[in-house]
Amino acid sequence: MLLGPAFVAAVAYVDPGNFAANFSAGAEYGYALLWVLIFANLMASLVQYLSAKVGLVTGMSLPEVVAKKLGRKSRIAYWLQAEAVAISTDLAEVIGGAIALNILFGLPLLAGAVITGLVSLLLLVIYTRRGQKIFERIIVGLLLIIPLGFFVGLFMQPPDAAGMAAGLVPQLRNADMVLLAAAMLGATVMPHVVYLHSALSRDRHGKAEKQELRKLLKATKIDVGVAMVLAGSVNISMLLLAASALQGVQGTDSLEGIFEALGSNVSPIVAGLFGLSLLVSGFASTTVGAHAGAIIMDGMLKRSIPLLVRRVITIIPAVVIVGFGIDPTQALIVSQVILSFGIPFALIPLLLATSSRKIMGDQINPKIITIILSIIVAIIVVLNLALIWLTFAS
Repeated sequence: MLLGPAFVAAVAYVDPGNFAANFSAGAEYGYALLWVLIFANLMASLVQYLSAKVGLVTGMSLPEVVAKKLGRKSRIAYWLQAEAVAISTDLAEVIGGAIALNILFGLPLLAGAVITGLVSLLLLVIYTRRGQKIFERIIVGLLLIIPLGFFVGLFMQPPDAAGMAAGLVPQLRNADMVLLAAAMLGATVMPHVVYLHSALSRDRHGKAEKQELRKLLKATKIDVGVAMVLAGSVNISMLLLAASALQGVQGTDSLEGIFEALGSNVSPIVAGLFGLSLLVSGFASTTVGAHAGAIIMDGMLKRSIPLLVRRVITIIPAVVIVGFGIDPTQALIVSQVILSFGIPFALIPLLLATSSRKIMGDQINPKIITIILSIIVAIIVVLNLALIWLTFAS
């Protein structure tokens, strides 16, 4: 069975950026943006399956497939933007871990950023020395810890059924809702994990032979389906908890404020579990992000640096930002804007690759899938352009 790669990819769908976007949406607009998470999870499921399919059918990662179509200068330019996106994503994840250590144990943000980097370094050592399967099991274990606090909180503060039903109807009443919806999508469909999933499937099995490909693709559908249901449930539970317990509460525009609001409006236990979930999310997602960066570099340039060296290099921006006392919430927002620029560069090549008979052979996308994926790409690109415009316009 090919179970495991999708769970590693799913960690990116519950990173600190998701915490900030989902809780802010629920606290400000209640259940009104629930439809965004449903839509985003369905989109992400298709995108991640097609990414894994590329790895199985071609025996290459998506960056390798892209590199074969580009000249040297274009490959370097493409790599630079993909690397910038991976580093900006890593920035948000390290800062999220640092904030969690601060709210749980009172550690300074700088110390928290360093500790988050060291823990991710340890996890990468396990990957390089013990292999992918052990790494996957650890990441899956961390992923299962994340939803505990939200489920406990929802048990104590059950969501309103009528509000949930109303939240399934698409609505964007003002510019702030567009901004939040774009941020929620941007925190869900992440470029680096699209690249990564193709490599995880490739590394687990290599290029699948024709006679076993059908079985492996079926297993991949199950892997992606279960992993995305778990990640989607976590994201939805964040929004529902914020809508049922924090709507209208002041100070919920930062992770620290959400922690304090949960403690005073729900329970200190739930607040503590929120902090633990945020910490685990930061540890796991930044490890996955560093691994994705290595995949991108190897695929585009056919060069690599040791994962541990990469970890040290990519943590420097986060350490510098918190060391200079820059507002971590603002840093998170800027990182999401940078991430937005990279989404088309991942999704459009995925669309073109999986729609090409020359690349995919008999496993080319059916026309309906190509149409659906084209619509998904268009929606995500438009919403992320709106995110960029609204961020700078405000």
